[in-house]
Amino acid sequence: MKKRLAFLTIFASITLLLAACGTADKETSGSSTAKDSPDTFTVGLEAGYAPFNWTQLDDSNGGVKIDGNAEYAGGYDVEIAKRIADGLGKELVIVKTEWDGLVPSLQSDKIDAIIAGMSPTEERKETIDFSENYYTSNFVMVVKKGGAFEGATSIQDFSGAKITGQLNTSHYGVIDQIKDVQKQPASDNFSAMRVALESGVIDGYVSERPEGISASSANANFAMIEFTDGFKAAEEDTAVAVGLKKDSKLTEDINKILAEISEEERQEIMDAAINNQPAAE
Repeated sequence: MKKRLAFLTIFASITLLLAACGTADKETSGSSTAKDSPDTFTVGLEAGYAPFNWTQLDDSNGGVKIDGNAEYAGGYDVEIAKRIADGLGKELVIVKTEWDGLVPSLQSDKIDAIIAGMSPTEERKETIDFSENYYTSNFVMVVKKGGAFEGATSIQDFSGAKITGQLNTSHYGVIDQIKDVQKQPASDNFSAMRVALESGVIDGYVSERPEGISASSANANFAMIEFTDGFKAAEEDTAVAVGLKKDSKLTEDINKILAEISEEERQEIMDAAINNQPAAE
């Protein structure tokens, strides 16, 4: 009798385990339903790099619902994604994805495109394709207002300073141009770098001008440094473009859509994004 009860207990446990796995599989694949539809344009971004992209609680200022999430995404990248989706005649779907997960998500067909302030570097071009650039900026440094480095005019003024940048970006690579810099471990995201700067763990972090404006606008304790003697960088390191799978059929159409957005209009979209960013960003 005990053996029979033990068998029934094990059988019931296995049945419940299989049922749970089935539920988990459905939850995991839920966000891919939109990607599988020919009527959607699925875009991956961090939703944490204002003013290019951020997370917000509602659809104000054109925010788009994040797939499988109660939150919304807003920012410059989202506005560009909306233009592209409209031009393609598709519904825009936003998938919130960690920076390091964007390229793998694209390669595994979880998303159709990366629109996340990503630079079309030669290294990235080895694994994915890019559209024409949709924004070009320059490198700056974000520091504490009133601190020892607020008056810096050259990157060499940061000799001996504790400086970081985002992981796997050209922001982090150019730090090596500063002599005797105390290069800190790369950060996963900009929110973490802002916290580190606020608390004094770092003296500054490298960013692009729009994010620098965003950071100093959102936090009165921050200042953005634009250099007279700045970082040396190729255009590919300061430009941003749409990331696409190798030989994607979307590339030509996306380039045509981007070509219809004038430089003046692009700057207007960026200015609006800077003004509309959530204070918490």
